[in-house]
Amino acid sequence: MLRVHMRLPPLLLSLALCALPVRAAEDFLPGVTRIVFLGDSITYSGQYVDTFEAFLFTQFPKRGFEVVDCGLPSETVSGLSEIGHAGGKFPRPDLHERLDRVLAKMKPQLIFACYGMNDGIYKPYDDLRALRYQEGLRKLREKARAAGAEVIHLTPPVFDPVPISGRVAPAGQESASAPYEGYDEVLTRYSAWLLEQRAAGWRVIDLHTPMQAAIRAGRERDPGFTFARDGVHADAAGHALIAATLLAALDPSRAEKFRATSIAPDLLALIRRRGRLLADAWLKDTGHLRPGTAERALPLAEAQTQAAGLEGQIRDRIAAP
Repeated sequence: MLRVHMRLPPLLLSLALCALPVRAAEDFLPGVTRIVFLGDSITYSGQYVDTFEAFLFTQFPKRGFEVVDCGLPSETVSGLSEIGHAGGKFPRPDLHERLDRVLAKMKPQLIFACYGMNDGIYKPYDDLRALRYQEGLRKLREKARAAGAEVIHLTPPVFDPVPISGRVAPAGQESASAPYEGYDEVLTRYSAWLLEQRAAGWRVIDLHTPMQAAIRAGRERDPGFTFARDGVHADAAGHALIAATLLAALDPSRAEKFRATSIAPDLLALIRRRGRLLADAWLKDTGHLRPGTAERALPLAEAQTQAAGLEGQIRDRIAAP
């Protein structure tokens, strides 16, 4: 049996619980059924979204939630791209090139948006780049609100230079091809700005701080501990922490219950298969400028038919004794 662990060390749990006000179980995402996740390759890879869906299927089997992972690799919300990105093959895609189509076709009621990792384009902090990031998030909120969707922001995950120490550029030696060694300082500042927007009524869940704390704790035991062997893309443990933090912020009591739930490998595989099917079909249907992504996806109607069959299998599997 695969066990999806949601237990966090006390410090990390306390950080997660601070992210949003505690809600009664019956008030979980009231009035929401259609949920879309937007973000870059970390979101597109989808493991934390799979866990989120497993939570919904098992804890709210009658709510009829519709969840689609619509993350896009390489994407920014700032519209920025470094020179020579992807070996010069294509610039980073900009969320705002596709956002109107996503909102019009998918009609989400709630959007989880996780941006920042690519938005500083792996260079030292720069006020103009930070402003572009902030403006991009504001524009996302304005368009989502006009379309009837609420946005919950996720601070960016951690950039970890330790596992790629031979391939980073120290301060003062910036390179077009190597990420800045202290890039996580940029993401920390982006995260701090996002958290400050809570005072203006933004709903923000902090992923960055718990991940930093977990890495520090892990390195006390093992100096080589990391969530991202390439410095950027979280592994299974990193995605588990992202999911745990997200769920603890949304519904602490149910998240605590869910952490002890055994999820059979075949059930999680069904959830992931369904999620990938819909993710790629929607990416292809709504369109994007990222070459090589979802090019072989099924037509949306066919994917939705297959997804409905998989959902039936998922529900049957959950209901089985």
